[in-house]
Amino acid sequence: MLSRSGRRFFDAAALERGVAVMRRNYEASAARGRLSPEAVERAMALLTPSITLDNLADADLIIEAVFEQMDVKLEVFARLDRIARPGAILASNTSYLDIDAIAAATARPADVLGLHFFSPANVMRLLEVVRGAQTAPDVLRTAMQVAKTIGKVAVVARVCDGFIGNRMLKPRQVHALDLLLDGATPAQIDAVHETFGMPMGPFRMADLAGVDIGWHRNPERVESIRDALCAAGRWGQKTGMGFYDYDAQRRAAPSAEAQAIIDGFAAQSGRSRRAVDEREIFERTLYPIIDEGFRILEEGMAQRASDIDVVWVHGYGWPAWRGGPMFWAAREGHGRIVAGLERHGLPVSEALRTAAREGGGAA
Repeated sequence: MLSRSGRRFFDAAALERGVAVMRRNYEASAARGRLSPEAVERAMALLTPSITLDNLADADLIIEAVFEQMDVKLEVFARLDRIARPGAILASNTSYLDIDAIAAATARPADVLGLHFFSPANVMRLLEVVRGAQTAPDVLRTAMQVAKTIGKVAVVARVCDGFIGNRMLKPRQVHALDLLLDGATPAQIDAVHETFGMPMGPFRMADLAGVDIGWHRNPERVESIRDALCAAGRWGQKTGMGFYDYDAQRRAAPSAEAQAIIDGFAAQSGRSRRAVDEREIFERTLYPIIDEGFRILEEGMAQRASDIDVVWVHGYGWPAWRGGPMFWAAREGHGRIVAGLERHGLPVSEALRTAAREGGGAA
């Protein structure tokens, strides 16, 4: 089925592939003894695959998970608004986009909210429940109850770019890429995070998710290291090469080609290279996460510091024994974090400065 713009939304072959992936996931659980073969068949029998939106007319909850592009989302929600019954909840799985703008495409903004599942959704427990400006209280309550029913750990976020988790992740990625220009290597930066207790560092994570996520798809337009890697076909694990090279078992190895691309981009950018030590990597990539968390609290995008900790422990691999980023920040010392950010010329929120002055801990 094509949209008015000619974009293909619904494809029978893609639907079949999706259902096959679900079956494989269930069968993998059965192979590990977590489900019986009969339970697998019962679960599959609950599915009603369809490429027709009209089949959603009687649904109580519809969760959209189309391509992460605003014009696509708006077109889908406008169509859902015409099809869904009165009182149905319309949810978006967007990880960044403006829920209020999506809700405005409907005549029922009170029934719209974000339900940001983390990938892979059948494994990851975190669910960011994004409350729009007009989301009704009963809709929010229902979403939280649904999360509990399906075994998710739900945290309420307000509308901002990236919500809680991805908003805090962004400065880490920005500064990690900047460190590459200064002379650090992907493996060196990742090692600092893995030593800290993260399951993987920013560049192994980028390769896993896909280096090409958000790429403009024009290989002639190279404005960043990621653009340069994507232009060379280094899209991450799915192409067998990204910031690292991968073997058939997807084991990562440092890449001479990727390093040459990084070095070439740095030279074109006029950056002078130098040795970068572990402490600098630590301060320039971990401390900005904390500062962004304080900005989120200051703006009311999260209700409490402990909610931020829950997001990062359950969605981003923050080591649970460190108690989450906001709890850890109090142990690390807010004053030390402020000093570290200032040492590298990085911005410091007023909320973090206040915490440093007051010596406050995490909520």
